[in-house]
Amino acid sequence: LEKAAGARLDGMTLVVDCANGAASAPAPALYERLGATVHAIHASPDGRNINVDCGALHPEVAGRIVLELGADAGVSHDGDADRALFTDHRGRVVDGDQVLAACAIALKEDGALPGDAVVTTVMANLGFHRAMLDAGIAVTATKVGDRYVLEEMVELGATVGGEQSGHLIFLDHATTGDGLLTAVRFLSLAARSGRTVADLAGLMRRYPQVTENVRVRSLRELDGSTDVWDIVGAVEEQLADTGRVLVRASGTEPLVRVMVEAESEEVAARHAETIAGAVRRHLGA
Repeated sequence: LEKAAGARLDGMTLVVDCANGAASAPAPALYERLGATVHAIHASPDGRNINVDCGALHPEVAGRIVLELGADAGVSHDGDADRALFTDHRGRVVDGDQVLAACAIALKEDGALPGDAVVTTVMANLGFHRAMLDAGIAVTATKVGDRYVLEEMVELGATVGGEQSGHLIFLDHATTGDGLLTAVRFLSLAARSGRTVADLAGLMRRYPQVTENVRVRSLRELDGSTDVWDIVGAVEEQLADTGRVLVRASGTEPLVRVMVEAESEEVAARHAETIAGAVRRHLGA
């Protein structure tokens, strides 16, 4: 992991939320070995407190400590340490889309992005797609799940991919997602380029994203529900190129997930409720 760093982290002050899980010992030690000053939080697992009100499920917790200490950035791992989300020096959350965008752009600039391609999922923010288009990077989107991202990466020969949740895969260094590796790659990119985490996050504009989950009587009815898809089509027509709609069946529960992105949260919420309402009327349990 130390060798995977593109630069040392000397002079960088980090708040590291270990989620009382697998990252509790190795994450602070790794970042300190790379030269960072580390303030570790939630690094005392007792077998019951893993992920409880901390870590990547609650990155705003690290963000508050970053502001209190005047730190450069926060790193939030999850319990099994395969994810990493970040907060910038202003305490603002930086998600996996923004991290993936920054890393992909840097690799392309270095001539180290095979096929100038990156793999993500259908949940990737519209802003990610636009940032990649502007950078001349081809995007392949898979079903939600890191296993699908990995399968597509292997198929395409891509070396970088990931999810909005902070689960990134760097195939040049590991065969699966590793939150510590993600943090090392992203933070050392900031150090090497002389930019802040906020600067790197700003390479991608994140569009407001609103999600509604609707319980239904049968997921099988979704595909054939013309009443629902007519509403989806009407919303997509209204949004045109200023937003995006994704309606999909959950893979684990009898839920239809409705996601809308738009230029404002108000617009996204209104359209999401319109579609969710149609799902409730025609498919609701």
